[in-house]
Amino acid sequence: MTRIDAKFAALSAAGKKAFVAYVMAGDPDFETSLEVVKGLPGADVDVIELGLPFTDPMADGPTIQLAGQRALEAGMTLERTLELARRFREEDNTTPIVLMGYYNPIYNRGVDTFLEDAKAAGIDGLIVVDLPPEEDAELCIPAQKAGLNFIRLATPTTDDARLPRVLQNTSGFVYYVSVTGITGSAEAQAGDVGPEVARIKASTDLPVIVGFGINTPEKAENIASVADGAVVGSAIVSQIAAGKPVAEVLEFVKTLSDGAHRA
Repeated sequence: MTRIDAKFAALSAAGKKAFVAYVMAGDPDFETSLEVVKGLPGADVDVIELGLPFTDPMADGPTIQLAGQRALEAGMTLERTLELARRFREEDNTTPIVLMGYYNPIYNRGVDTFLEDAKAAGIDGLIVVDLPPEEDAELCIPAQKAGLNFIRLATPTTDDARLPRVLQNTSGFVYYVSVTGITGSAEAQAGDVGPEVARIKASTDLPVIVGFGINTPEKAENIASVADGAVVGSAIVSQIAAGKPVAEVLEFVKTLSDGAHRA
């Protein structure tokens, strides 16, 4: 059982929904980013989604694209991202970390080396948005053999014919993308999301967590009420981009987590 599996089991036993917070590793710099990440559990974040900076983030909107650029310009690399996770694990051995990014940096490092290093750094799961299920042998299956969850995205365009393939080797949880398009591009609507979450849950026992288009405590509550939890990314990254002090960023995150946990 991974930390992700344990966290969702505990949330389910307590009748609670999950709150997942996304931040870009190294934005605006390593030490500030580490301070934010270390503070997330205290803001009642259940799962940390740690963005891996990449030069061509095709699924991300301008807010997260710019965060990745800032991180890269500050010298962030895959190795330093894993170092950030290692530093976090010095103080917290229970909060799950999901590394979210693209395959190119992993491929360049070498899959076996990357998986060994990620596991040692305390990474619990992967979301690699540009590897479809047809490429599961490339990373998904090796990752699961190494003890890491491989979390797949389902979208509004994932029809009933495609869904079984998407779910086939998914573990940890299913990430439902609530809107068609890039991050931060539209607002999630519970009335649209609810039936889709139900459709996915009819085909899997995994938790279904909804992200994209959630940027207020009220929206986090509304979306979590029709799913197993909510993810917020761009709204948090925007706070960091605005140069808010870490304490203020974490206060904002706490309002979002409170919203999701009210559901």
